[in-house]
Amino acid sequence: MDALKLIAQESIKAEPPVFEIGDTVKVHVKIREGERERIQLFEGIVIARRGSGVSATFTVRRVAYGVGVERVFPVHSPNVARVELVRHGKIRRSKLYYLRDRVGKNAKLKERLG
Repeated sequence: MDALKLIAQESIKAEPPVFEIGDTVKVHVKIREGERERIQLFEGIVIARRGSGVSATFTVRRVAYGVGVERVFPVHSPNVARVELVRHGKIRRSKLYYLRDRVGKNAKLKERLG
């Protein structure tokens, strides 16, 4: 059991990204194509965070070409180069799954000032 904890401690990032649920973020993801490696952006609203420690994940949702797309990213993954905060959202829930049922401007969140 101690060996698992040691491996977990090694893979935790020194400075995990700071963001909250409801924030609009740009996730810089490393994509490997054969020998080449590039960075792809995925911008959307953080609708959920779950887990703790090494297994912590967050779910980002965006609408692309009229279709909702959600991706789950591990917080401490080496494939997540960085998470850039675009804007803060004003929310009152810990999970924003209700945004899945909303379309257009109703799917937007108000901006939190301060």
